[in-house]
Amino acid sequence: MIQIIAGEKGKGKTKILIEKANLAARVAKGNVVYLDKNNKHMYELSNRIRLINVKDYCIENPSEFIGFLCGLVSQDHDLEAVFLDSFLTIAFVEGDLLTPTLKKIEKISKEYDVDFTLSISMAEHAFPELMRENIAVAL
Repeated sequence: MIQIIAGEKGKGKTKILIEKANLAARVAKGNVVYLDKNNKHMYELSNRIRLINVKDYCIENPSEFIGFLCGLVSQDHDLEAVFLDSFLTIAFVEGDLLTPTLKKIEKISKEYDVDFTLSISMAEHAFPELMRENIAVAL
C-alpha cells in the first residue's frame, strides 16, 4: 500500500509523517524505516525506527532511488513500513517522472508486502488523476 501526504511546502507534512511512523513502530511486528534528506528529525523518531539519510548514498535520479528501495527490501525480510520524507527531493523526481516512479513503488509494495508513506510537496489538484486515490492527507 502507498499513502501520500500531500500539501504545499511548510504545511506540516513532516510532523504528520513522523506521527504516523512512531505509531507504526509501536504496533509493528517487523521493522520500520524512515528515509529523509538529513538527520534533523532523529530525536523525534522512536528508537525502533531506522533513520536513513538518503543524501549519504550518492543517489542522483529516480532509477537509482528505486534501486535503493529494492536494496532495502531485499536485505530486510522483516521490513513492514517505509516512510519517505521530502519524497520529490530524495528521489530526484521532477515533472512527468512522478507517475512512473510511484507505480514502481506501488509494485514493490504489493510484491513484497511493504507499506510506503510519502510526503510530497505538491497540492492535491496537481497530482495525476491516477495517483489521487493514494492521497491519505491533503494539507
